[in-house]
Amino acid sequence: MTPLRRDQILDYVTYEEQRPGLRPFFMEQRNARRVPLGSMLTLSFENTETVRYQVQEMIRAERMVREADIQHEIDTYNELLGGPGELGAVLLIEIEDPAERDRCLSRWLDLPEHVYVRLEDGTRIAARYDPRQVGDTRLSSVQFLKLQTGGRVPVAAGCDHPEIRVEAPLTDAQQAALRADLGSDAA
Repeated sequence: MTPLRRDQILDYVTYEEQRPGLRPFFMEQRNARRVPLGSMLTLSFENTETVRYQVQEMIRAERMVREADIQHEIDTYNELLGGPGELGAVLLIEIEDPAERDRCLSRWLDLPEHVYVRLEDGTRIAARYDPRQVGDTRLSSVQFLKLQTGGRVPVAAGCDHPEIRVEAPLTDAQQAALRADLGSDAA
């Protein structure tokens, strides 16, 4: 995956002016890579354009103008991207009730270890996760994951945690998006 570069980022005023025309493209990119896993989890695969959108939105929301701040956002969001033959994804734990969310995030410390993608031949690829997002007593509701598929496109994504056993097949459109993200490595 090609990392986002500074020259791909607009200043917040220009972005604000162009946002109505750009937003449909960015939403299409995001939606093609979102995979609901049951009612509480969503796996959102990232590419350069989804990262670009997030950076633009942060710059816009915070009215950033300092180059160091903009570069920090680019560097931070580039961490979401996969390397060669690898997919980067964000796992969103979406529980509306705050009390229930707190209980689950305390109980599910090992949840990131149970997220996977499945290849066409049945091989499961376990996600690698960022241990900085797992505390001693609580899990972050947003997890950054990497899935080394060797350039192969998954056909399903899932979770085999004892409390959340779910697998979702990827649509043809989702597979096509991930194939494009994997580039020439995709089989």
